[in-house]
Amino acid sequence: MATVILVRHGRSTANATGVLAGRLPGVHLDDTGVKQAVAVGDRLAGVRLCAAVTSPLERCRETCREVTRPQATPLRASTDKQLSECDYGEWQGRALKDLAKEKLWKTVQTQPSAATFPGGESMRAMQDRAVAAIRRHDARISAEHGDDAVWLAVSHGDVIKSILADALGTHLDLFQRIHVDPASVSIVRYTDSRPFVLGTNTHAGDLSWLTPPKKSRRRRGSDAAVGGGAGPQATPETQTATS
Repeated sequence: MATVILVRHGRSTANATGVLAGRLPGVHLDDTGVKQAVAVGDRLAGVRLCAAVTSPLERCRETCREVTRPQATPLRASTDKQLSECDYGEWQGRALKDLAKEKLWKTVQTQPSAATFPGGESMRAMQDRAVAAIRRHDARISAEHGDDAVWLAVSHGDVIKSILADALGTHLDLFQRIHVDPASVSIVRYTDSRPFVLGTNTHAGDLSWLTPPKKSRRRRGSDAAVGGGAGPQATPETQTATS
């Protein structure tokens, strides 16, 4: 029942020029992307991250390095190719404006579960391996660090959208309704009964509430609070003081 913070890499040189980078090597963060990653690190400075996993592509590793830099305890990130970008095959390296003229583009927009990129993988396969990887890491981290563990996963736009779609119980064919910007933060907590989506595509705000105070740590339930609950700041002490 750990909590995963899903961060898309900051703006890359390919994003800035309208190119679908895919898995091409040598695609790095541009200056804006570095600043975005630093800002995410500031947001997470008050969160005790117990682990970090990143796509092996440069733009994600660079983002992960900046995000974890402010942590009080140095954190060594691991890489997982299952969190890598979708294999767009013959589409990678091409301009988005040109790809929009391809017949497959409409399928990607309206029925992505039926889309397979020429010389690459299907969007269904991308979702299957990414969701399996996130759930595997989450179970391991929860077993090693406890139910209050919070960890970081840095990946790519379509990959994170597919993970969020799964957590929301949304069919892949509707995942284009989910938006994930560069350097945005989305949050999912997995439990035995269901995932809880705590945030999607956020860009600002302190996230230290994700780490419960040590003195009030207790097992998090897997049931949803009827009526919405009192929120993450409501501890037994504050409830008593305000009742």
